[in-house]
Amino acid sequence: MNPEQQSKWVRIHPLVVRITHWVNAVAILVMVTSGWRIYDASPIFPFRIPGDITLGGWLGGALQWHFAGMWLLAVNGLVYLAYGIFSGHFRRKFWPISPAAVIADVLAALRGKLSHEDLSIYNAAQRAAYATLIIAVVVLVLSGLAIWKPVQLQSLAALMGGYEGARIVHFAAMTLTVLVVIVHVVMVALVPRTLHAMITGNVRRVRT
Repeated sequence: MNPEQQSKWVRIHPLVVRITHWVNAVAILVMVTSGWRIYDASPIFPFRIPGDITLGGWLGGALQWHFAGMWLLAVNGLVYLAYGIFSGHFRRKFWPISPAAVIADVLAALRGKLSHEDLSIYNAAQRAAYATLIIAVVVLVLSGLAIWKPVQLQSLAALMGGYEGARIVHFAAMTLTVLVVIVHVVMVALVPRTLHAMITGNVRRVRT
């Protein structure tokens, strides 16, 4: 390191963000894998999910895991949403989102030229991905409730085309969630510093 340069650890992820991030990761994993087992009991498309990557062992067990994951996701998600809204976290991190900037960043990422020097600032592609994930999870919870209580929540189910429509919406939201998570994991593998930052909350920053 140049003697004129100094490095210091900078906090970029508050504790509440890190806790809710990892709890969400566990909850989504539980919900998706148990949901695949539930799907296999009554498929809505002409394919099934391989049993080896599902959770629950049988329909009853999968339902128990799924409900446990749903409540964990819902409660943890409410904490994250409340923090994000009232602390200004969403405004600072996720806004603005420009379609042109998102496209430019995605193209740069595909060429391997997307900068990740300052991890405290989300690029446009990250902002769009995280915002999409939040929306997808909200739709997952709402459509899941419509499937769980189609009579008591018939107005909610009706917005999705009834019980079968809610199942399709639920599956689509799950698919979108999985795709965003896969891209997120790939990007973490390409930029390992982001994993350290989400565990400790800190990142090393070089000052000249």
